[in-house]
Amino acid sequence: MKTILITGGAGFIGSHVVRRFVKKYPGYKIVNLDNLTYAGNLANLRDIENEPNYEFVKADITAGELMKVLFKKYRFDGVIHLAAESHVDRSISSPMEFIYANILGTVNLLNAAREIWTDHTNKKFYHISTDEVYGSLGKTGFFYENTPYDPRSPYSASKASSDHLVRAYNHTYGLPTLISNCSNNYGPFQFPEKLIPLAIHNIKNNRLIPVYGKGENIRDWLFVEDHASAIDLIFHEGKIAETYNIGGHNEWTNIALIHLLCEIMDRKLKRSAGTSVNLIAYVKDRAGHDLRYAIDSGKIQKELGWKPSLQFAEGLEKTVDWYLANEEWMKNVTSGDYQKYYDNQYTKR
Repeated sequence: MKTILITGGAGFIGSHVVRRFVKKYPGYKIVNLDNLTYAGNLANLRDIENEPNYEFVKADITAGELMKVLFKKYRFDGVIHLAAESHVDRSISSPMEFIYANILGTVNLLNAAREIWTDHTNKKFYHISTDEVYGSLGKTGFFYENTPYDPRSPYSASKASSDHLVRAYNHTYGLPTLISNCSNNYGPFQFPEKLIPLAIHNIKNNRLIPVYGKGENIRDWLFVEDHASAIDLIFHEGKIAETYNIGGHNEWTNIALIHLLCEIMDRKLKRSAGTSVNLIAYVKDRAGHDLRYAIDSGKIQKELGWKPSLQFAEGLEKTVDWYLANEEWMKNVTSGDYQKYYDNQYTKR
């Protein structure tokens, strides 16, 4: 039996990865390590929490000695490292939280693996990163695995730093590492500070939908379950010391995405066509807002045979259906400090 550590497994992407591994690999013991900050939620994993091959550990990856204790206790065969502070807006207002979690936390895990893994045979340290480390694109072109790093926010700079450290530990210490960089994820269980669940929540409750600037920024969108399948494939078949870009091939301007979402929501809520568009509110643009991200995922498709399963419109329909069917989940995560954060973050029209 292999024992796999998945960090950040109670978060959005992490919960989908944990669920996939627990269900698909009953011969693995999956240890989900999460500090349960605002975006970590064990309710995301209610359906697998009693499975015999699953265990949850509440811990903070910034606690270096504790990470070594856990590595000694469980003797992990592999690490899938997703734990991170990930919201650009929060990184602009509170950069140190991102420095501690994303840089120091990653180093602590690397050090624990380096110390405990005296034999690297069949060991893997897989670090999940973001396309934002590459900076901003113009109207054409794509990010490739060899695109020079050019991070523009404290968030992306902290992730770029952690990527470099992972590679450095491979080159310096021979630690068997892998890295992937993905485009914007969407789907069930995403905390509603992010654009799509925020818009769904606000449309349902007849609240303003904040859109930065003129809404012309472009993002490539990847359905979270497609990302989880790519992570599974890279962990099992990816080459050590390699990097793989994971993209959805779904480029949308923010405003076009919101218009599509308004159409879907009007239909699902049986409102007159065009009703929800009236909720759009253009707000002051984010500081240093990158114009466009677009991933070329040709490498993972060619070498590992992965490709996204859903087109964006289909994935968005599934996402809307999930949020509308899980009102209690949304109510729980939007209680307390969320409303204060929302009111402080976005100005009224």
